Amino acid sequence: MSRRPFRRFLAAAIFLFACFGTAFPQAASAATPAAEARGLAIAREADRRDRGFGDYAAVMTMILTNRHGETSKREMRLFVLEMPDDGDRSLLIFDSPADVRGTALLTWAHRERDDDQWLYLPALKRVKRISGRNRSGAFMGSEFSYEDIASQEVTKYRYRFLGEEKLNGRTCLVNERRPAQGVHSGYQRQVVWLDSEMYQPWKIDYYDRKGALLKTLTFEGYQRFLATYWRPTAMHMQNHQTGKRTDLLFRRYRFATGLTPADLSRNRLGRRP
Repeated sequence: MSRRPFRRFLAAAIFLFACFGTAFPQAASAATPAAEARGLAIAREADRRDRGFGDYAAVMTMILTNRHGETSKREMRLFVLEMPDDGDRSLLIFDSPADVRGTALLTWAHRERDDDQWLYLPALKRVKRISGRNRSGAFMGSEFSYEDIASQEVTKYRYRFLGEEKLNGRTCLVNERRPAQGVHSGYQRQVVWLDSEMYQPWKIDYYDRKGALLKTLTFEGYQRFLATYWRPTAMHMQNHQTGKRTDLLFRRYRFATGLTPADLSRNRLGRRP
């Protein structure tokens, strides 16, 4: 998966994986040097294809669904800035409902060390730093963790190619990744179904530290911008252990908005870019 938060985001993300048993040939699923080398090559190619976008913004709706099917809705704005020599920077600002309005999460992803994250709490008028060891916590009561929100840098994982599989009629490259030594993560491993043409994910399985399937993230409605960069219109995170679900709906993508590092600095938290 690429290193951006959807890519990115949302990190996720930002970006993952599943246990297939005998679903793939033994040679492909074994932890061989060839499988590891191809897994890394796939991750690098996904990252390469999403470079050079500069910056973008989007409007988001977050829908939280509890295990009883009851829902609540939040409106947000997302700003992402590509940094040439480091991971991406992103800023999420909540606009509604009133009890979370003005809350903001600033993320500086890094290639070689733990990411920096700060949460601005307007009711307290203070900034809370999210430490590397606390990144597995739920972000604002959603099924996305702070870790999921950050850009997923290639260098922070070890990869293994598991094989190819059809998903919703499209051929996907199935790639496993595990945190590299010294990287703090709430996941033992992740598995991604990456479109073999777009090199964007359609599905991600997340396994907890005990190796049990924790969550599944699915993507919908990719659109292409600037004839190069693919972004989803919807992401759905299902928590298999709690029965809860979070949907993220994206609209009004805008690229080349003129964002600068100063716009995504800690000093600007609490103020609109």
